[in-house]
Amino acid sequence: MRRVEAPEIPEEILASELDPDARGRLRTLSKDNADDVARHLVMAGRLIDDDPERAYRHAQVALARGGRVDIVREAAAITAYATGRYAEALREFRTVVRLNGTIEHLPLMADCERGLGRPARVLELAASPEAASLIGDPKTELQIVVAGARADMGEYDAALHALDSISGVNADMVDRVSAARALVVEMMDPSAVSETEPLRGTADIPDAFDEEVFVYDLEDEPDE
Repeated sequence: MRRVEAPEIPEEILASELDPDARGRLRTLSKDNADDVARHLVMAGRLIDDDPERAYRHAQVALARGGRVDIVREAAAITAYATGRYAEALREFRTVVRLNGTIEHLPLMADCERGLGRPARVLELAASPEAASLIGDPKTELQIVVAGARADMGEYDAALHALDSISGVNADMVDRVSAARALVVEMMDPSAVSETEPLRGTADIPDAFDEEVFVYDLEDEPDE
């Protein structure tokens, strides 16, 4: 693992601010190192919305010091995604899947494939058994990403159909689906395509720093 320059952490930021379940997953590290990693994760969580680049730097320090813990790899994946480092984010998400078997980040993995210009991979993910087991918001998130992939491929009618088939969602998701639909409609107008970001980043960035996860040992994998 490369050496990463640690960004400053205010003295008032405490390791105890990390969710207890998440902090417990750092138990394989020495106490001092676990506290240090926890503080960087707290900072990453605080900064992810307003300053994703700084959040990414904090997550990278945590990764360098606790890369065998899946909550750390998850934070690295999400901050990489938030900063547009899609290949890196996808690699880290895959590592998280290997560590604890979670599929909740499948929509973000699919959106990474879109960011890498591989919309066909999105459709493959959406047709997987793992995708079929998604429920609730993650299922809706994936459908929105699929619509974006269809639009990337110029299949605008299929994109609209994917969005119009979404039902039974909460008010927030209704707004998200409506916004995604409006983007597809804009993309159908050639004069608007150059001014419209084609459904990038439609997936919400989840809170990766307070979820219940499991810790396993893993050798760092080489970059793809």
